[in-house]
Amino acid sequence: MRDAREVVAGAVVRQGHLLLARRTWPVALAGRWELPGGGVDEGETPVAALARELEEELGLTVRVDEQLGADVGLPGGRVLRARWAELVEGEPQLREHSAVRWVDAHGLVSADLVPADRAWTAELAARLA
Repeated sequence: MRDAREVVAGAVVRQGHLLLARRTWPVALAGRWELPGGGVDEGETPVAALARELEEELGLTVRVDEQLGADVGLPGGRVLRARWAELVEGEPQLREHSAVRWVDAHGLVSADLVPADRAWTAELAARLA
């Protein structure tokens, strides 16, 4: 069972470009771009959850690193936490998203990001610059 209170997102960077994934649901967010991730299962650490989510959703093997920015509050009392993730193996596969793309700092700033992920735009762009 998922702990509905905690959601994790991964900032996967490769050769100066950040991986963004386009959401298919919920309807209010469909078509917008996000840092991929998902919910933390009961008894699972956020680090393990992020590695699992990136493998399940995109077929990527990553090494999860330090936290990115501050926590972001979500509706229903949930919290979203982002972490840097080093790509170890794999190319993104569309399993739950309608598209993926690698963006530089300019592409990040111009992307139609989900509102929660906008909290980290400045820190992400600085790392990509």
